[in-house]
Amino acid sequence: MRARILDAAAGLFQARGYHDTSVQDVKRRAGVSSGAFHHHFESKKALGLAVVRERVADALRAAWLDPLIAAPSVAEGVRAAMGAIGRELGEQGFVRGCPVNNLAVELAFSDSDFRAALQHIFADWQDRIAARIAAEPAPPALAGVSPADLAGFIVAAYSGAMTMAKAEQSPAPLDSAVAILMRLLARP
Repeated sequence: MRARILDAAAGLFQARGYHDTSVQDVKRRAGVSSGAFHHHFESKKALGLAVVRERVADALRAAWLDPLIAAPSVAEGVRAAMGAIGRELGEQGFVRGCPVNNLAVELAFSDSDFRAALQHIFADWQDRIAARIAAEPAPPALAGVSPADLAGFIVAAYSGAMTMAKAEQSPAPLDSAVAILMRLLARP
């Protein structure tokens, strides 16, 4: 039942946003009573934080970190992750944006608990990319750039491209970002 509530909330937060989703909306979508909801979550904020820590972090791991780690190089991992996301957006015909970005834009300024939870996700994402970068020879175009700075740039490029894709309702900005990142990450 807890998983059903988390799944319902994650879907609604992605489609409508946190502030435009009520607990009643979540209960209705999950098909649970108030008692069942409150048995698992003391408040909407507790539910929101659980969504960030459990659903959003898991989605990022599956969409980004697993392909990056499985790939033979950082460049191939970035291409695999961003390419798969771009294809999925093209197939579904609409762009709701990145769950991490959407929640960060909506909540990070106004709520320190959400800010901390989202910062943790961004830091883990960048740390894992940086560790992968550090294990490879630096691309010539990026000689002297630290793995941490390059990882931050990759995450920022993706995040910005996803925000633009959402505004345009097209995966084209993501495709452009991948093309440029591939040129930057190319090794001779």
